[in-house]
Order: sequence, then structure tokens, then C-alpha cells
Amino acid sequence: NKGAPASGTDYQPFETVLSVNSTLILRTTGGRATNAALPYFNIAWPTPEQGALLAIGWPGQWQAEFQRDHDLGLTISGGQETTKFTLRPGEEVRSPLVAFLQYEGDWLSGQNLWRRWMIDHNLPRPEGKLPGTQLLACSSHQYSEMLEASEENQKLFIDRYLEEGFPLAYWWMDAGWYRNDGTWQNTGTWEVDRQQFPSGLRTITDHARSKGVKSIVWFEPERVTTRSWLYDERPQWLLRAPPNPGGLHYDNAWRLLNLGNPEALRWLIEHIDGLIKSEGIDLYRQDFNIAPLEFWLANDRPDRQGITEIRYNEGYLAFWDALLQRNPGIRIDSCASGGRRNDLETLRRSVPLLRSDKLFEPRSQQNHTYGMSMWMPYYGTGTHIGKSLIGQAGSNVVDVYEFRSQMGPSVTACWDLRDESLDYDTLRTLSAQLKRASPNYLGDYYPLSAYLRDDQTNGWMAWQWWRPEVGKGVVHAFRREAAQDSRQSYRLHGLDPTATYTIDNADHDASYRKTGKELMEDGLQIELKDPRSAALVFYAQSPQ
Repeated sequence: NKGAPASGTDYQPFETVLSVNSTLILRTTGGRATNAALPYFNIAWPTPEQGALLAIGWPGQWQAEFQRDHDLGLTISGGQETTKFTLRPGEEVRSPLVAFLQYEGDWLSGQNLWRRWMIDHNLPRPEGKLPGTQLLACSSHQYSEMLEASEENQKLFIDRYLEEGFPLAYWWMDAGWYRNDGTWQNTGTWEVDRQQFPSGLRTITDHARSKGVKSIVWFEPERVTTRSWLYDERPQWLLRAPPNPGGLHYDNAWRLLNLGNPEALRWLIEHIDGLIKSEGIDLYRQDFNIAPLEFWLANDRPDRQGITEIRYNEGYLAFWDALLQRNPGIRIDSCASGGRRNDLETLRRSVPLLRSDKLFEPRSQQNHTYGMSMWMPYYGTGTHIGKSLIGQAGSNVVDVYEFRSQMGPSVTACWDLRDESLDYDTLRTLSAQLKRASPNYLGDYYPLSAYLRDDQTNGWMAWQWWRPEVGKGVVHAFRREAAQDSRQSYRLHGLDPTATYTIDNADHDASYRKTGKELMEDGLQIELKDPRSAALVFYAQSPQ
């Protein structure tokens, strides 16, 4: 699958047939593990139907090579891309984690084996609990992230969401709450801006907690810019890169906090842990808006190539482990320019609450769900009021097609709750549908249609979620703008052919029944009379 470079085709699945004497080389770029390609692979062969799932768990720069020849069959090699070093006496380093699972059946059987393994053995469980499927909210689009936020307007938004009946799990405070030069990008002074928030963030998080809402706060400790405390006071902790040749995600003035430096790492653990405790933070969100590879390479000696990267990533993982150990019950959100560091090691400690910086546009959001769900069972999206529809009939119109395109395990609402003209009834209905559908998103996943790029408007996309343990599931189907057909039939997967299932379309009053055999052989019939529309169909196994 493609990585997540903030495009409409983030997470796009690809299939490569390896003919005899052929080689496929895949790698990420810039040092963030899921920037160009995902380090997760399904190696399938058709006769008999079986295969293997492979992942390289490394938060940095990786490469994988798949080579097929006459004698040896398929040879796979992979790991950290650049390693050519000597070790000093008594020195130890760690190498990338590798996961390897074999399966029998078709390739989708393999993907669902992977999903179950991820949920059962990898998805973080603070205090023994899986992350909940949830609705979050923020005011980033109303207050320039947090640059124009205040204690008063943050409390106002929390209260308004609850007054309108939206079941908020977390209130999200994003970039800009710290001392800066007037831009949120000015990172490196990790102190609450007391002119903006005289009492700190604690009064906001306490207010939310008193109403049953937890708090998320954004950090980006690794990227350091000029006119900041780290830049001015601790230059010995910072890595610098050669001049940017263009196309790389860093500015020449930026620095990288060297997490491989023990002194810098100790400071970071103590300082961020202190802020978590003093400000009452329930979910620590770490962004990473810098390509680190050139910083690592520039600081290696010729006989120590790869060591800076290794020490850095050892420190990165140790930092998160320390936060988790010191703050039982805290959760971590991984964000690297929206989904560019979601390797296996990272996902064992965190969940990605924003899967891509390509936001809101419905076709791209459909594509992201289609591909990402193959490998990452838990992720977050964002939803807003469709800008193209603002002003119709004197009010902001809720775009059902857009909302359903953005449904996932965690959804962040970016609605302006100060606006009394919003269609709150429709928003409550859609939120209730999300609450009903979302438990299924941790079940088995089956694409039902072909993949369409975000520029392909003439067609349908659809997928199925299914929880055989409880006998419940949901189907999402989308008729794009130029699709001519108003009906589609999709063969469902994983059902009991002898059982009966009740079908409940969220947009219809009446339900009906079909056997598992009918749904798997004849298919589920879905009609969408209008282009650019979406269906949400629930199904459940009837008692015997």
C-alpha cells in the first residue's frame, strides 16, 4: 500500500505479480516510516490459496526487497536502509522488529488474520482497555488552531457540544497553546503561553473532565525552530542537516532534537511528563512535521553509518514508554504530518487520530478508509460542514455524503457550534448512526468494490465490516458524482449460509431478511437514486 503523503490516494493498495527472475524494491522516503509506502506486505500465491504477512517495525528509514528466481523461489530481505557500522567494545544496538504471519485461504483471509492479531496483541490497552470508538471535537478551524483560543471560548465549545447532545469522548486542543512567535510552527518552547492562558490549560481540562469529557493536547517536541528555548539554550542537543536540495520536508533553519542524546532524552521525559500532570492531559498527541533522514545521515561518521538513526529511534520509543509507565491510563496519538509514522512499533504504543493531512474531501476519505483498513484497525478522521453548501437556504447544510465518507473508529467534529443555524437534528442523527456503526470497525474488513482513485467520479465504492462473534455488521456504499448506475449488488463475506440475517438500511424505515447464502451468492442489493450519495446498511444474524 501507498503511504500517507497527504494525497487523495493515501493508503492505495497495489498488486505486483513477481515473475521469475524479477525483483521489487520498496522503501519509505525522508525517514518517516509510512511516508512513501507502508512497511506492511501481503505475499499471496493462488495455488493452493495461502500466503504470508510481513511487517517491518521501524520508525525510521526502511527498505524491503522481494526477489524471485528459479532455484530459491522468493527471497525477502529488509530492514533499516542504511547500516554500515562498527560497534565499540560492549556496545549494543537494536535492529528493526519484523513480524511474519502465515495464513491459509485467499488474501482477504490473510488481511483479517492480520487485523485480529493487531487488535489482540498490538493495539494499546491502557488499564487493559482497547481504545473506544468515539466522537471527538475541536475548534481549530474557528481559532487558527489554538493561536486565537482562550479559556472562555474553549469552555464555550465544550458546553455547546454537550448542550446539543453530542456524545463527546475528548476535547482536542491542537497547535499554538505554547509560547511562540505568532505562528504555531514556531516549536521548541514547551511552556503554556500564560498571556493567552493565565491559568494554564488545567482550567479547561478540569472543566471538560467535570462534564465527563477527556482532553487531547498537541505537541511536536522533535522539530525545533529559531526563537525558541531549545534552539537558544540547548544547541548541543540539536541535530542539523545539510542545505535542503528541494523537495525534502525541512527548512534549513530547523533543527532536530536528538533523542539519541541521553541528556536531551531525560529532559524531554521529565518536561513533557510534568506538563501532562500539571495541565491534566488525558491523551498526548505527538506530531512530527520534519523529514529526519538527512539529519541522521549528516551526523554519522563513515564507519558508523546508521548509528544516529538507531540511537534516535531507541530514544523515541523509550520516551513514549516512559510516558505510558508514568501515567497509567494515558493514551498517545501518533501524527507525523498526518499519518507518516505509523509503523508497527509506533502503533504498539499509540493510535493515529488523524490518518492523513488530506482532509474532508469525500472521495479521498473513501480511498483512505478502503486501503488503511487492511492493515490498521484503529484510526481517526475529521468531519466538518460542507463548505460548498454553506449559505443555501440561509443556513449551513449538513452534507450526508461527506459525513459518511469520513466515518471511522474515531471521528473529530470540526463544527462551529456558535452558529445556531446549523442543522443540528441531522448532525445528531448522523452522530447516532456513527455510534451504532463504529463498534463494527474493529471487526473483519472486506472491500466489496474495486478501488477508485480520488479523480475517478464514474463509479461506486463499497466495503463490509463483520463481527462474527456477535453476528453484526455494516456495509458502506458510495455512488460518486458521475456514476450512471443507480443500483449495485455486492456479495458479502464471512456469513453463515444457513443463517438468516435482518437487513436495516439507515435511510429506510422497513427492514427485511435474507439468508447468508443469498447475501454471499446473489449479493446485497443497494439503490442510490441520486449521484453523490451514500448508503449505510446494517445487518445482523437473526436468532435461530
